[in-house]
Amino acid sequence: MFERLGRIVVYNPWKVILAWLVAAAAIVILAPSLDDVTSQDQANFLPDSYESVQAMEVAEQDFAQANDSTATVVVKRADGQPLTEADQAKVSEMAQQVQAAGIPRVTGAQTGPGTVSPNKQVQLISIGLQGVGDNPELLDAIPKIRDTLAPAVAGTGLSTAVTGDIALWSDNQDAFDDAFVIVGIATFVLIIVLLLIIYRSPIAAFLPIVTVGVVSTVASGMVALFAKTFDMQADGSMGIILTIVLYGVGTDYILFLLFRYRERLRAGDDSKTALVASVSRVGEVIASAAAAIAIAFSALLLAVFGGFRSLGPGLAIAVVIMAIAAVTLVPAVVSLIGPKVFWPSKSWQRTPKGSMFQRLGKFTGRRPGVVALASGGVMVVLALGSLGMKWNYDQNSQLPEGTESTQGIQDLQAGFPEGALNPTTVYVRSDNGQQLDKPAMEQLAKRLIEAPGIGGALPAGQDGTYAGFNQAGTTAKIDLLLDGSPYSPKSLDVAGDELRDFAKDAAPDGVTTYVGGASSITADIRDANTRDLLVIFPVAGLLIAIILGLLLRSIVAPLYLLIAVVLGFFSTLGATVLVFQGIDGRPGLSFMLPTILYLFVVAIGTDYNILMIARLREEARLGHDPRTAADLAVEHGGPSVGAAGLILAGTFASMILAGLAFLTEMGFAVSIGIVISAFVMAMFLVPSITALLGHKAWWPGHGDAPGGTAKPVTEKEPVGAATH
Repeated sequence: MFERLGRIVVYNPWKVILAWLVAAAAIVILAPSLDDVTSQDQANFLPDSYESVQAMEVAEQDFAQANDSTATVVVKRADGQPLTEADQAKVSEMAQQVQAAGIPRVTGAQTGPGTVSPNKQVQLISIGLQGVGDNPELLDAIPKIRDTLAPAVAGTGLSTAVTGDIALWSDNQDAFDDAFVIVGIATFVLIIVLLLIIYRSPIAAFLPIVTVGVVSTVASGMVALFAKTFDMQADGSMGIILTIVLYGVGTDYILFLLFRYRERLRAGDDSKTALVASVSRVGEVIASAAAAIAIAFSALLLAVFGGFRSLGPGLAIAVVIMAIAAVTLVPAVVSLIGPKVFWPSKSWQRTPKGSMFQRLGKFTGRRPGVVALASGGVMVVLALGSLGMKWNYDQNSQLPEGTESTQGIQDLQAGFPEGALNPTTVYVRSDNGQQLDKPAMEQLAKRLIEAPGIGGALPAGQDGTYAGFNQAGTTAKIDLLLDGSPYSPKSLDVAGDELRDFAKDAAPDGVTTYVGGASSITADIRDANTRDLLVIFPVAGLLIAIILGLLLRSIVAPLYLLIAVVLGFFSTLGATVLVFQGIDGRPGLSFMLPTILYLFVVAIGTDYNILMIARLREEARLGHDPRTAADLAVEHGGPSVGAAGLILAGTFASMILAGLAFLTEMGFAVSIGIVISAFVMAMFLVPSITALLGHKAWWPGHGDAPGGTAKPVTEKEPVGAATH
C-alpha cells in the first residue's frame, strides 16, 4: 500500500503540494480560531454531577451577584507601616476614581473601615465586574483598572496590587501569550540548529519548519472545528502543546524519512526510486506510530475532566494529519528537490566507517544481558523517585513570580487569612420552594463556622449576620473562610468532603446544601483527575498493545514493549520528583503532569519502540541471528532514534524558558522522558531483550522468518544512518 502511495506522491509532487496549500487556505478562511474554543477556567471542565458545579448553578439561578465577578485591590503603605486615617481616606478616593473612570465591565468600587485589616497593614477595594469566567472583555478590564490606579497612587506613599480570580486569569493569559512566543522561537531555532548539525544542510534544516508550518495551519483549524462542532472547550495551554507536538512529532517523522532516503541513495538507488522505497518502508512505521499515539490520545475521551477530554482528540487529530503529511507532502517536496535536500554536504554519498552507533550495536549484540541489566537498572532506580510524589492543585502558583496578581495575594496575607480571596460558600436551598427560616439559617451559619478546618466567615450584611438570602428568601448563602491556603491538601479535603458532610448533617430538614467556591471546585477536579488516571492508563495501555500486536503479529514483543513504556513513565516521573520536589523544594507537582507525561512519554515514546522493533524484525527477516539483528538494528536504526529523540527532547525542553511553573515542569519532565525513551529504552533495552529472547520474541507469529520484502544490505549498500 505504501509503495503505491509513494509512487503516486513522488511522481505527482506538484498536485500533492497544491492540494495541501488549498486545504490550508480553506481552513484559514472557514474554520474558527483555536482561541475561540480554549478556556482557562478549570470549573468549565467539570460535569454537572459534581457538587461544586451544582453549587454554581444554584448561585446563578438564585443570586444575581453570582453572575458577576469581583477584582480586589490590595492597598498597603510602601514603607510597611500601618495605614493612617489619611491613607484610608485616600483609598476611598481611589475607589471613587475607579468607579468614575467608565471602564467597560466595571459596575462599582467599594471600600470602607470594614475592609481595613485588624492590624491596619492593608485595606481592600472591592471592584464589581459584569460577567464571569475568562471572558476576553472581562480580562481586558484588569489592565484598565491598573492604569486608572497608577496616577491615583503616585506620590502617596501607598502601593496597590489588583488581584482575584479575574486578575489571575488576566495575568495567566499574558503569561501564556509570552510563553507561546518564547517557546515558538526556541523551538524553531533548536530544530534548525540540530538539523544543521545532523545534515549540514540548510535545506534539510528548514524543511520541517516550512512543511510543519503548513500542517500546523490545517491541524489547528481542524482541532478548533472539531471542538466547536462537539461543543468542547480546550485548556488554555492547547495552543502551546499543539505547536510542540506538531513540530516535535513532525520533525521525528521527517527524520525517519530522510534517514531512509539517504540510506537508499548510498545503496545506489536513483533519487525517485530511493524516495519511493523510503515511503514504502518508513510509511508503515509512521502509520503504526501515529495510530498508537492517536488511539492513546483518544483514550482521553473516557475522562470526566473536560480539560483532558478535549485535549486528547484534539492532539490525536493533529498527529494523524501530521502523519498523512509525512508520507505525502514531505516526500512530494523532497521529490522536487532530490538529493540537493542535503546540499551543500556530500556526506550522503558515502557511508562513514567506525561510527559510534556501530560500536554500540556490536556491544549490544555481544553482551545483551549486560545491556539489558544496565539500561533497565537505570530506569528502575529513577522510577523509585516516584514513590515520594505529591500533587499541587494551586493554579495560582503556576504564574510567574512578580506578577501583580500574585503580589496582591502575598500583600493580602499580611492582614487577612489566606482564604479571604477565595471564600468557600455553602448554599442552602429550600426543597419545597418555601421561604427559609432566617434565624435557623443564622444558627446553621454559626455551626458551620465551628466546623473543622473553618477559620471564620464573611458577614453578609451591615448587621453582622452571616446568612444572606436571595430575593425570594428560598436560598441562603454563607461565605466561610478556610483556616489554611485554599488549595492545600487539607483545605481540599475540607471543602470537597468534610464540610459537605458536616453541612448536610447540621442543616434542618427540608433543605439541600451545596458547597461551592474555588476550594470545592479544585477538590472535585482532584477527584476527577484521580478517577481519570485509573481509567485512562489501563485502557490506553491495552489499545497500544493491540496496535503493537497487529503490527508485529506477536504477543510476546508487545508485552515487553508495553512494560518498558510503563517503566519509562515511572522513571520519568521519578526523575521529575527528584528535581522539583527534592532539589527545587516545591510542595508538589502539577496535578496535570501525569496525564501530560502519558500523552507524550507513553504515547510518543512508543514511536521509538516501533521504529526499533520494526528494524529488529527487518534484520531478522534478512536471515540474521537475534544477536546480529540487535547489532545491526542499533547500528542502522540508532541514529534515527537518537536524532529524533534529541530534537523532540530539545523541543520540549524549550518550555522551561516559558516562565510558568506548570510549563517548566512539563518541559523538563517530557524532555527527560523522551531522552529515557529514545536513548535508554528504544536504543538499548528493547534490542537487548529481543536479542535475549530470540525467536520467542515473535511468538506466536513468525515475524522474524527470513524471506521478507526488505532489500538485503550488502557491503556496498550499508543502511548507514550516521549523523554526519
